[in-house]
Amino acid sequence: MGLKCGIVGLPNVGKSTLFNALSNNKAEAANFPFCTIEPNVGVVMVPDERLNILARLVNPKKIVPTTFEFVDIAGLIKGASQSEDIGRGSKFLAHIREVDAIAHVIRCFDDDNIVHVHNKVNPIYDKEVIDTELQFKDLESVEKKISKVERTAKSGDAKAKKELQSLLKFKQALLEGKNARAVQADEDDLKAIFDLQLLTLKPVIYVANVDESSVSTGNEHVEALRNLVKDEGAEVVVVSAALEAQIAELESLEDRKVFLAEYGLTESGLEKLIRAAYHLLNLITYFTAGETEVRAWTIQKGWKAPQAAGVIHTDFERGFIRAEVIKIPDYEKYRTESGCRDAGKLAIEGKEYVVADGDVMHFRFNV
Repeated sequence: MGLKCGIVGLPNVGKSTLFNALSNNKAEAANFPFCTIEPNVGVVMVPDERLNILARLVNPKKIVPTTFEFVDIAGLIKGASQSEDIGRGSKFLAHIREVDAIAHVIRCFDDDNIVHVHNKVNPIYDKEVIDTELQFKDLESVEKKISKVERTAKSGDAKAKKELQSLLKFKQALLEGKNARAVQADEDDLKAIFDLQLLTLKPVIYVANVDESSVSTGNEHVEALRNLVKDEGAEVVVVSAALEAQIAELESLEDRKVFLAEYGLTESGLEKLIRAAYHLLNLITYFTAGETEVRAWTIQKGWKAPQAAGVIHTDFERGFIRAEVIKIPDYEKYRTESGCRDAGKLAIEGKEYVVADGDVMHFRFNV
């Protein structure tokens, strides 16, 4: 399951600096708006210590982490959704439709040497500017569909009438300056707007970009942001893009741990961001382990064994017979698959088994 997270925000909030630190791609970073025009894409390996544990036990030929794709989307400014002139912005907004989640980078540091597009550091205002641009674009999409559905609804079509009511519910919320995800929507409501890929329906991680001295404690800007979004059900992650850039230059894991410890941290911004994204998107990881490879697989929490098997290959799901499941603590204790089997710690599970985070699985199938 390939996951894609779009990095958005106003110009000069640290988006490209953060992107460069998170990925192997190097987007141009400079002290002026619209430095990034086309979206840069970087694929990062998801850090997971459990892979290393399994690798030490199995000694595979290769280790294959799951991946996470970051898309650095150019800085939006006020009016971007309405004006093609300013806004190349309208094009930028289209790129957001393609992502699973949005990482909204918000400047939470003071630095007179770095230009702020509105000449003042104000996380609340910055958030509202981006929200408004996304809401305008969503309103445009909803109104276009309403104009089509209305004609059918007026003819007496019951299905169209119901769909129209759902669309009007979202239109009203957007007109009130609310995001689509704030709407109390039922299954029918969500079906009505499914094809629109509304921008403000996407889950959001607010990335508070702070100076190095605030990375472990936060600051008044971070607290203002947290208070603002506390009822949204969103994640807030505090990072220092400048610090992440330094971490990215370190080669060894041990050096990174020492560096992080100097700032009172136990994990990097990348790890924080991915953990928040997994939580927000309701994702878990299971593993396969053998002499050829140890591999991590990302699935939705609540998936049953056949669905999880289908991530490897559709034949695995279609011809699913059973799953052999070992918990990693048991694998560590008994050292081998046969040791787990002899100790009664290898479970045979059928089609109704709900996969748990961290399961080590071997699928039996027949097609």
